[in-house]
Amino acid sequence: MHLERKEQLNVATRTEYDLCIIGAGASGAGVALDASLRGFRVLLIDRGDFGGATSSKSTKLIHGGVRYLEQAFTKLDFGQLKQVYHGLHERHTLLQLAPHLTRPIALITPVRRWLAGLYYTIGLRMYGWFASGQDTLPHSSWLTRKQAIRHIPGLARWVHSAVMYYDGQLDDARYALSLVLTAVKAGATVINHASLVDFDHDESGQIQGATLRDELNSHALTIKARYFINCAGPYSDAIRQLANPALEARIRPSKGIHVMLDAALLNSQDGLLIPETRDGRVVFALPFAGRTLLGTTDTPMTDPNQEPAVLQEEVEYLLQTLNPYLEVPIRPEQVKAGFGGIRPLITTSEKEGTKSLLRDHEVEYDETSGLISLLGGKWTTYRLMASDTVDRILELEEREEPCLTSSHPLVGATGWHANYDEDLVRIYGIAKDWAHHLSHHYGTDSPEIIRIYQEHPDHQEVWHPDFPYRIAEIIYHVHYEMALTIRDVLAQRTRLEIQDWRAAYQVAPTIGYWLGLLLGWTKEQGDVAVHDYQMHLAEAGEMAGIRVK
Repeated sequence: MHLERKEQLNVATRTEYDLCIIGAGASGAGVALDASLRGFRVLLIDRGDFGGATSSKSTKLIHGGVRYLEQAFTKLDFGQLKQVYHGLHERHTLLQLAPHLTRPIALITPVRRWLAGLYYTIGLRMYGWFASGQDTLPHSSWLTRKQAIRHIPGLARWVHSAVMYYDGQLDDARYALSLVLTAVKAGATVINHASLVDFDHDESGQIQGATLRDELNSHALTIKARYFINCAGPYSDAIRQLANPALEARIRPSKGIHVMLDAALLNSQDGLLIPETRDGRVVFALPFAGRTLLGTTDTPMTDPNQEPAVLQEEVEYLLQTLNPYLEVPIRPEQVKAGFGGIRPLITTSEKEGTKSLLRDHEVEYDETSGLISLLGGKWTTYRLMASDTVDRILELEEREEPCLTSSHPLVGATGWHANYDEDLVRIYGIAKDWAHHLSHHYGTDSPEIIRIYQEHPDHQEVWHPDFPYRIAEIIYHVHYEMALTIRDVLAQRTRLEIQDWRAAYQVAPTIGYWLGLLLGWTKEQGDVAVHDYQMHLAEAGEMAGIRVK
């Protein structure tokens, strides 16, 4: 299904919507899909790309939260326990809705003494008890040192034993985009790179419309809707106070950064959970996108409007946390890339530290303006968050419609199976590595990309010798996934930006050339786009102490 932004803009300006959703991350896209399936006319907007902020900067886990379970019992905090329960029940659903973008992952927790092993074994066995009865993930188990090293060959030899349990893993950027595309198929209108400028209030103070700015050309457009839904994550307070300046801030932004390492350094398809850090967090080292993802940190974010930078001292902290668990320490120059995200934590007290704030959600209705805000939450429970939000709207309308999202597969999921890449190789004769990549990025939509690939020899070129991405994908991203910038392609529709900053820097001219052809850029526009993107990467590398150019 072609997705043309110009057409989406035209539809948006001439339609009066039931809902306008501000923010197209996991929660906003989830609300758009849920509401569309329940019969609402939906407009979804984002000032950046779909899923381009917090929702593509996660640790890539679908989980209930092992740390929350521990806090629930040590602090008798049953709110934490409720969150673990909801997360583990949703884990099964998310794995089923988009199996091409998700997978079960084994997580190994090394311990120094048998008593610690017993403690974690009991805790993780309880974690498994909270899982859905439909869950098919293996139970946790206590591994010997020899077994643990077999799972993670790079593990330090001081390890006494390890506890292994299973959670889910997802490609967060592709999952968020798939939610958007599935909402479009259900009837939603979607616009990326369009920011909210102001609300239009009626005489009673209720919001009845809004002015948007097209971030690509600075044009203004006016839209109308009966309800406006604030799903802006860490930026929610700005939307709330634009609607009603009397509202107090509710969000305490927290910054978390991750770095990407060569996969050979751990040489494992399983993840490592480091249970003890100097600031009381847990840190993960996980296989993802052909790399090892290491994170995360948790520090207050003073200015959420700035993209969170990866700082050299944060890179060093993560490596210092990981290295004692490895036989061969990792050096800073071995870091390939990094990324930072902002958690939208809800607060009720200025004295609360960010690590103690609950990652739960709240649906707030402001009677003065009529704005509905979905605050807080985390990736694993996005579907519950969306359902609660749409239920609140239906409550205001004094009617009921059942939520349908638990059994509605996302685009690319219908007909997909674990050996789908072998089908692509057999039917279309394409390379195995590209077939595997297509299967796990686009699922059963892959044949459309292969059709583009077969149209012209130029479409078959690989962008970079170390990665499977091909020119045909750029064409697909523009025509079917509304990619509009170099970063849309490299950070969201593929993951090259977080896989390898230097490789992304090198391929930027190629991406810019093809986007220019497809979007009608002048040579000057293309040159500026390439220059700006390369400078973004160079500056990010300089702050992180990573050589990019």
